[in-house]
Amino acid sequence: MIRTGPFVRRRRVVVGVAITALAVATLVTQNSIARDSTSPAVVTASTRAETSKAAASKAETAKAEASRAKTATTTGLTQAVLLPADQTAFVRRERITGQLSPKSVVASPFGMVTAQNMMYTHTISVFTPDGKLKKSIDDSVDLSKFGIGGHPGTSRGSPVEAAFTHNGKHLYVSNYSMYGKGFGPEGLDSCSPESAPDKSFLYRIDTTTLEIDQVIEVGAVPKYVAVTPDDSTVLVTNWCSWTMSVVDIRSARLVATIPVGGAYPRGIAITPDSRTAFVAVMGSQRIARVDLASRKVSTFARTGNGPRHIVISPAGKYLYVTNNSSSTVSKVDARTGRVLTSVSTGEQPRSLAISSDGRAVYVVNYESSTVSKLRTSDLRQMERSATDLHPIGIAYEPTTGSVWVACYGGSIMVFDDNKAVKPQPDAAAAPVN
Repeated sequence: MIRTGPFVRRRRVVVGVAITALAVATLVTQNSIARDSTSPAVVTASTRAETSKAAASKAETAKAEASRAKTATTTGLTQAVLLPADQTAFVRRERITGQLSPKSVVASPFGMVTAQNMMYTHTISVFTPDGKLKKSIDDSVDLSKFGIGGHPGTSRGSPVEAAFTHNGKHLYVSNYSMYGKGFGPEGLDSCSPESAPDKSFLYRIDTTTLEIDQVIEVGAVPKYVAVTPDDSTVLVTNWCSWTMSVVDIRSARLVATIPVGGAYPRGIAITPDSRTAFVAVMGSQRIARVDLASRKVSTFARTGNGPRHIVISPAGKYLYVTNNSSSTVSKVDARTGRVLTSVSTGEQPRSLAISSDGRAVYVVNYESSTVSKLRTSDLRQMERSATDLHPIGIAYEPTTGSVWVACYGGSIMVFDDNKAVKPQPDAAAAPVN
């Protein structure tokens, strides 16, 4: 229908009134801004920065939700709805004992948890997320079946650390030492490349069959294990060799050995693009940066005495580091290496884990026999709970929002961290990191 002249005139009058009102509102707003700041441009820039930060936070949250949805679809796993980790209560759920002497504990993306029991029980214990033991995997192998000569008969390992591939299909486990024919004395905590014991081996375990299906030689006294986000490479720090082994997943071969430039390399964190690794060099104050393409090593940060473990935020913006000898935890800008803040959590913080949304980190304090929950936005300690003697390993289980603590004395303590509590005063504004 064709509109008549009077309708058009009325619409013009209404529009004119609206424009006038908008102009008045704009003048009032500009005057208000002028009173609050001497530079409107600064306000605009700040607003844009806040908008950009909010958009990045929403994008990161959406990415995490998509990943959880994919997990549930791929595995048929019942996925808990995870609340923001800086707004949840940290509550002890259960204590697991048995044939355990756990040095570390790790969780897969798809509802599997393993504890590595060293040479004390020669096993890897596999659990479901609800704490039920699924299997104890014996670390005995016949190396000749994997094409490795010089060690006839059965050899035994000593599982120390582990890492799942991001597709959940495999678990890589480091062995502190090997035991059997052709092997020398076991590894030592105090050592050098000149006095290093025999090289040890990395196991690969199929998470469907729960059998060891690959054995790969690495360095002397291998410790921490990390898998690149693109599932192409496994990195292993070698405590006594002072190196990092680079293993190609497709070929199951050691493709490089990189000296890290100092004593006792341990924790590893890898950027989301799989291009850079950060290594905690525990015999120093250094965090080393390793370019995985060129294999060049440089000093990235100095966080404190005895840096031991590192995790990286989901978006790759920040590193969180335990400094064992300084008894502190540091937050580091992952782009510049600047230490943003350091806090004390307890005596000898060893390992740490990060929540799926990046809003909380969890730290085990070895000599204090406690576990701390820190808000990542400012490293404020939100919770601190007692554990059994000497907590040494920790993992965040992403399908239930639970935290698993491995205690060297022979137990695992599980904490639920997915129950809502009243938010902290500024928790709602805490950014996803």
